Amino acid sequence: MRITKRTNIAARLLMYCATHDNRLVTKAEVAEVCNVSENHLAQVINQLSQAGYLTTQRGRKGGIMLGRAAAEIGIGDVFRHVEGPVPIVECFADADNTCPLVSACRLRDALQRAADAFYSALDGVTLDSLVCDNTDLARIFCTPNCR
Repeated sequence: MRITKRTNIAARLLMYCATHDNRLVTKAEVAEVCNVSENHLAQVINQLSQAGYLTTQRGRKGGIMLGRAAAEIGIGDVFRHVEGPVPIVECFADADNTCPLVSACRLRDALQRAADAFYSALDGVTLDSLVCDNTDLARIFCTPNCR
């Protein structure tokens, strides 16, 4: 299974905010350190803030921070939220399904079990478990503001 670029950006953004939980971070610094475009990042910030994973503050001294404790943010929930109900293969789509094999296909059930297992594995992971005591990640995410 392959996650979308948006979900990848969401994971980086949340990890960055979690490692800088003592301050507001800016979109520009996250974009630079996480190697993502500010336009894509802005869309992800909007989506995550609407879901309560982030809070944003506008203005000259504005920025982004976690909307809840890192220990309360489940990665499986984040991935489901960002990925949305996009079917992993055509036969899972109600409207656009043109596959003639649906009524006899055993692969479809196997793919559903695989997707369920993927999310089940992520359900046991919190944002806190990704960043807590992760000195290598902290070193990568360190900016001049955190020295």
